[in-house]
Amino acid sequence: MRIYADLHIHSYYSGATSRNMNLEEITRYAAIKGLGLLGTGDALHPGWFKELNERLEEIDDTGIYRVKSSESSAYFIFQTEVATVHQYREKFRRIHHVILMPSKDVSAQLADRLSTYGDLASDGRPVLTITPAELVDIILETEKRCLIFPAHAWTPWWSVFGSFSGVDSLEEAYEDRVKDIHALETGLSSDPPMNWRVSSLDRLTLVSASDAHSPYPFRLGREAVAFELDRLTYEEVTDAIRKKDRNRIIMTVEVPPAYGKYHWSGHRNCNVGPLSPEEAKSIGYKCSVCGKKLTKGVDDRVNELADRPPNYIPEGSIGFKYAIPLQELIAVSEGVSLESEHKLMSGKIWKEYARIISALGDEFRIMFEVSEEELRNAMTPQLVNLIMAVRQNKIKIIPGFDGVYGRIIFGTEEKMEERKHISKRLEDFF
Repeated sequence: MRIYADLHIHSYYSGATSRNMNLEEITRYAAIKGLGLLGTGDALHPGWFKELNERLEEIDDTGIYRVKSSESSAYFIFQTEVATVHQYREKFRRIHHVILMPSKDVSAQLADRLSTYGDLASDGRPVLTITPAELVDIILETEKRCLIFPAHAWTPWWSVFGSFSGVDSLEEAYEDRVKDIHALETGLSSDPPMNWRVSSLDRLTLVSASDAHSPYPFRLGREAVAFELDRLTYEEVTDAIRKKDRNRIIMTVEVPPAYGKYHWSGHRNCNVGPLSPEEAKSIGYKCSVCGKKLTKGVDDRVNELADRPPNYIPEGSIGFKYAIPLQELIAVSEGVSLESEHKLMSGKIWKEYARIISALGDEFRIMFEVSEEELRNAMTPQLVNLIMAVRQNKIKIIPGFDGVYGRIIFGTEEKMEERKHISKRLEDFF
């Protein structure tokens, strides 16, 4: 049974999250996307937990839940993201972690224990004054079947390897409990090849998830894990991750890292960026306009910690495929700006998206399985060319920086940008 899983999302109880991030909308759009399994998000928050407790039912003691009286094919695992704040070597470290739990009862027990370290009702993603090692202690003492791993591991802020508040190794974060960390979430601005450059990460299973703050298909499932399972249970999913089982984990779905918001360095407020690692280093990571520190790109941070060259593939690694949300590709093919999410969910973009889904099936099927001939029979040549470019890793992107998403260059704009020769690395646009 092939199943696409997005194991890190949020609810409307998290800050900067859509009010539509509720069970109805999540399950509705999960089916359109092709997702079969989701994290619940925010399972420690008392308000969200109350809704989950009342509206989800477990399937045959599997640790897998579904919405009661629903015909949706989307299932859930209890999941949350938490932040820890602690001091290490005279500097405060701010790290985010994903926690998967085998049941709603465990979620309730864990909430009770962690409430001592922070206000769980303040936000769906609570901030805990505790070390990562202590967090692991509490989680596994509560229930040893729980699974914890670093969230969006390379993002400049709030991540284990973040340039602003992270550390240089997992051992520095999790100390003697590092042996209980079995996975790492790549995040939007890194992909497996970037993580493969750090040999100390080889034993970990690289997982991908959306960290979605809205339920729409251009957010939900934009990154995911593809499992091949005989039976869908919590134990099967987490055991496959713990064991880095290539028979049960087929691949991860990854956004091209240049498309993420922090791939290269820059300073958005001064419109400085994106700067390649070479360019940023040459100016000492200082903004050329205001003199303040640049937000260091994930590509730069990987270079700092890497002990292997680019393009190294370690033995036993799990494969991946790139994907960019279909709605965004439609918008690019139509010459529509991506600055407003509203444009993607209304008017001609949504109408065309719905038509294509109706004709060809869910989005993952369209992005990975539908033949080029079938695509050309159902959509414009421009859109087919974009999808094929993503499949072949030939999509051209100006890298994201300092909270600004990367930008796809296509058609007439591509020719104009190529003539500009923005920089020695940008001229190829990846």
